[in-house]
Amino acid sequence: MRALAVHHVSINVDDVDAALAFYVGVLGLAQREDRPADLGVGGAWLDAGSQQVHLIHAPPPTARGQHFALLVDDLDAAVDELRGRSVRVSDPAPVGRNRQSFLADPAGNLIELHEAAP
Repeated sequence: MRALAVHHVSINVDDVDAALAFYVGVLGLAQREDRPADLGVGGAWLDAGSQQVHLIHAPPPTARGQHFALLVDDLDAAVDELRGRSVRVSDPAPVGRNRQSFLADPAGNLIELHEAAP
């Protein structure tokens, strides 16, 4: 087997409407309209570039460092914009040749903002 890419990540959120407002209204992801209604659990599917984030209406797990990363082209601008919206974001920090910052969604899920070195 050889995986080609990550297709989607799935995260639990306790309030789908609050999560949608955050991921779409603050982080700029786009809600998809092709999520089947008969999945047996509430939620939403979002586009993040060519990958997806699936929001699942369920209790979020205890935070133990698990997270997913969103690639951004200008980490400083992203952090400034989010802080301007009163979102708590860590200061950019180097990780190898790249840089990263962290924030949490309304359900407490950890999100990394990742800027790749040129």
